[in-house]
Amino acid sequence: MPTVNDLNHLLQQENTPTPEALSLFDQLEPVGIDFMLGRWQGSGFPTSHAMDGLLEATNWYGKEFVSANCVHPLLFKDVRGEIFKLSPNPQMMKLALRLPLPKNDTAKQIYTLFNPLLKTDKSQAQLRMMEHRGKISATMIYDHLPIHDIFRKVNENTLLGLMDYKESPQPFFFILKRA
Repeated sequence: MPTVNDLNHLLQQENTPTPEALSLFDQLEPVGIDFMLGRWQGSGFPTSHAMDGLLEATNWYGKEFVSANCVHPLLFKDVRGEIFKLSPNPQMMKLALRLPLPKNDTAKQIYTLFNPLLKTDKSQAQLRMMEHRGKISATMIYDHLPIHDIFRKVNENTLLGLMDYKESPQPFFFILKRA
Protein backbone atom coordinates (compact mmCIF):
# COMPACT_ATOMS: atom_id res chain seq x y z
CA MET A 1 0.00 0.00 0.00
CA PRO A 2 1.62 3.31 -1.04
CA THR A 3 2.08 6.20 1.37
CA VAL A 4 2.36 9.94 0.81
CA ASN A 5 6.15 9.48 0.89
CA ASP A 6 5.85 7.21 -2.14
CA LEU A 7 4.31 9.93 -4.37
CA ASN A 8 7.63 10.96 -5.96
CA HIS A 9 8.47 7.33 -6.62
CA LEU A 10 5.04 6.73 -8.17
CA LEU A 11 5.42 9.84 -10.35
CA GLN A 12 8.69 8.46 -11.74
CA GLN A 13 7.01 5.22 -12.79
CA GLU A 14 5.67 4.92 -16.32
CA ASN A 15 2.27 3.86 -14.95
CA THR A 16 0.78 3.50 -11.48
CA PRO A 17 -1.92 0.84 -11.21
CA THR A 18 -5.29 2.45 -10.44
CA PRO A 19 -5.69 0.56 -7.11
CA GLU A 20 -2.33 2.01 -5.92
CA ALA A 21 -3.32 5.52 -7.05
CA LEU A 22 -6.65 5.16 -5.21
CA SER A 23 -4.88 3.92 -2.09
CA LEU A 24 -2.58 6.95 -2.13
CA PHE A 25 -5.52 9.29 -2.80
CA ASP A 26 -7.42 7.80 0.15
CA GLN A 27 -4.49 8.47 2.51
CA LEU A 28 -4.19 12.16 1.62
CA GLU A 29 -5.82 14.98 3.59
CA PRO A 30 -8.91 16.69 2.21
CA VAL A 31 -8.70 20.42 1.39
CA GLY A 32 -11.10 23.32 1.83
CA ILE A 33 -12.29 25.77 -0.80
CA ASP A 34 -10.05 28.60 0.46
CA PHE A 35 -6.99 26.38 0.04
CA MET A 36 -7.85 25.92 -3.64
CA LEU A 37 -8.00 29.62 -4.58
CA GLY A 38 -5.41 30.74 -7.11
CA ARG A 39 -3.80 29.37 -10.25
CA TRP A 40 -2.46 25.82 -10.39
CA GLN A 41 -0.18 24.20 -12.96
CA GLY A 42 -1.15 20.66 -13.88
CA SER A 43 0.55 17.49 -14.98
CA GLY A 44 -0.51 13.94 -15.57
CA PHE A 45 -0.40 10.99 -13.18
CA PRO A 46 -0.51 7.99 -15.55
CA THR A 47 -2.65 5.02 -14.51
CA SER A 48 -3.39 3.48 -17.95
CA HIS A 49 -6.49 5.67 -18.31
CA ALA A 50 -7.61 6.43 -21.88
CA MET A 51 -6.91 10.13 -21.24
CA ASP A 52 -3.33 9.65 -19.96
CA GLY A 53 -1.09 12.03 -21.91
CA LEU A 54 -3.98 13.81 -23.64
CA LEU A 55 -3.89 16.98 -21.52
CA GLU A 56 -0.15 17.35 -22.08
CA ALA A 57 -0.60 16.71 -25.82
CA THR A 58 -3.18 19.50 -26.00
CA ASN A 59 -0.90 22.01 -24.23
CA TRP A 60 -2.88 22.01 -20.98
CA TYR A 61 -1.51 24.42 -18.39
CA GLY A 62 -3.78 23.79 -15.39
CA LYS A 63 -6.72 25.29 -13.49
CA GLU A 64 -7.67 28.59 -11.88
CA PHE A 65 -9.95 28.97 -8.86
CA VAL A 66 -11.06 32.61 -8.50
CA SER A 67 -13.84 31.89 -5.97
CA ALA A 68 -16.22 29.07 -5.09
CA ASN A 69 -18.51 30.16 -7.93
CA CYS A 70 -15.88 31.24 -10.48
CA VAL A 71 -13.63 28.44 -11.68
CA HIS A 72 -11.67 28.09 -14.91
CA PRO A 73 -11.11 24.32 -15.09
CA LEU A 74 -9.10 24.28 -18.32
CA LEU A 75 -6.20 26.66 -18.83
CA PHE A 76 -4.11 26.09 -21.95
CA LYS A 77 -1.11 27.71 -23.61
CA ASP A 78 -1.37 29.10 -27.13
CA VAL A 79 1.37 29.01 -29.78
CA ARG A 80 3.02 32.07 -28.16
CA GLY A 81 2.98 30.46 -24.72
CA GLU A 82 0.20 32.75 -23.45
CA ILE A 83 -2.27 31.18 -21.03
CA PHE A 84 -5.97 31.28 -21.93
CA LYS A 85 -9.21 29.77 -20.60
CA LEU A 86 -10.94 27.06 -22.60
CA SER A 87 -14.59 26.04 -22.56
CA PRO A 88 -14.90 22.26 -21.99
CA ASN A 89 -16.34 20.41 -24.97
CA PRO A 90 -18.63 17.44 -24.11
CA GLN A 91 -18.10 15.79 -27.53
CA MET A 92 -14.30 15.92 -27.15
CA MET A 93 -14.57 14.28 -23.73
CA LYS A 94 -16.57 11.40 -25.19
CA LEU A 95 -14.09 11.04 -28.06
CA ALA A 96 -11.14 11.04 -25.65
CA LEU A 97 -12.57 7.94 -23.96
CA ARG A 98 -13.70 6.09 -27.06
CA LEU A 99 -11.00 6.76 -29.65
CA PRO A 100 -7.23 6.50 -29.42
CA LEU A 101 -6.52 10.22 -29.97
CA PRO A 102 -2.92 10.98 -30.96
CA LYS A 103 -0.72 12.20 -28.10
CA ASN A 104 2.52 13.15 -29.81
CA ASP A 105 4.36 16.38 -30.74
CA THR A 106 2.65 16.64 -34.14
CA ALA A 107 -0.77 16.26 -32.53
CA LYS A 108 0.23 18.85 -29.91
CA GLN A 109 0.87 21.40 -32.67
CA ILE A 110 -2.55 20.70 -34.21
CA TYR A 111 -4.39 20.82 -30.87
CA THR A 112 -2.60 24.07 -30.00
CA LEU A 113 -3.85 25.66 -33.23
CA PHE A 114 -7.47 24.61 -32.64
CA ASN A 115 -7.74 25.19 -28.86
CA PRO A 116 -8.30 28.96 -29.20
CA LEU A 117 -11.58 28.22 -31.03
CA LEU A 118 -13.00 27.21 -27.64
CA LYS A 119 -11.59 30.24 -25.81
CA THR A 120 -13.79 31.78 -23.10
CA ASP A 121 -13.60 34.21 -20.22
CA LYS A 122 -16.69 32.78 -18.52
CA SER A 123 -16.45 30.57 -15.47
CA GLN A 124 -17.03 26.93 -16.47
CA ALA A 125 -17.21 25.27 -13.03
CA GLN A 126 -17.74 25.77 -9.33
CA LEU A 127 -16.17 24.49 -6.09
CA ARG A 128 -18.13 22.75 -3.37
CA MET A 129 -17.27 20.61 -0.38
CA MET A 130 -18.40 17.06 -1.21
CA GLU A 131 -17.87 13.56 0.10
CA HIS A 132 -15.91 11.13 -2.08
CA ARG A 133 -14.34 7.87 -0.94
CA GLY A 134 -15.17 8.59 2.70
CA LYS A 135 -13.78 12.14 3.02
CA ILE A 136 -15.29 15.58 2.49
CA SER A 137 -12.97 17.70 0.34
CA ALA A 138 -13.03 20.56 -2.16
CA THR A 139 -14.59 19.30 -5.38
CA MET A 140 -14.78 21.09 -8.73
CA ILE A 141 -18.08 20.56 -10.52
CA TYR A 142 -18.15 21.33 -14.24
CA ASP A 143 -21.11 23.44 -15.39
CA HIS A 144 -21.85 21.42 -18.56
CA LEU A 145 -20.18 18.04 -18.08
CA PRO A 146 -20.96 15.10 -15.77
CA ILE A 147 -17.52 15.48 -14.16
CA HIS A 148 -16.35 16.13 -10.62
CA ASP A 149 -12.67 16.72 -9.84
CA ILE A 150 -11.91 15.87 -6.22
CA PHE A 151 -8.75 17.24 -4.61
CA ARG A 152 -6.50 15.92 -1.83
CA LYS A 153 -3.49 17.62 -0.29
CA VAL A 154 0.01 16.25 -0.86
CA ASN A 155 1.60 19.34 0.73
CA GLU A 156 0.97 23.10 0.91
CA ASN A 157 1.66 23.54 -2.80
CA THR A 158 0.73 20.18 -4.35
CA LEU A 159 -2.57 18.40 -4.87
CA LEU A 160 -3.55 15.01 -6.22
CA GLY A 161 -6.71 15.33 -8.29
CA LEU A 162 -9.14 12.57 -9.20
CA MET A 163 -11.52 13.16 -12.10
CA ASP A 164 -14.77 11.27 -11.59
CA TYR A 165 -16.45 11.22 -15.02
CA LYS A 166 -19.84 9.56 -15.19
CA GLU A 167 -19.03 7.94 -18.55
CA SER A 168 -15.71 6.43 -17.45
CA PRO A 169 -15.52 3.44 -15.12
CA GLN A 170 -11.90 4.30 -14.22
CA PRO A 171 -10.92 7.56 -12.48
CA PHE A 172 -8.41 9.87 -14.16
CA PHE A 173 -5.62 11.23 -11.92
CA PHE A 174 -3.59 14.42 -12.22
CA ILE A 175 -1.25 16.59 -10.14
CA LEU A 176 -1.70 20.32 -9.49
CA LYS A 177 1.12 22.55 -8.24
CA ARG A 178 0.42 26.05 -6.98
CA ALA A 179 1.63 28.55 -9.59
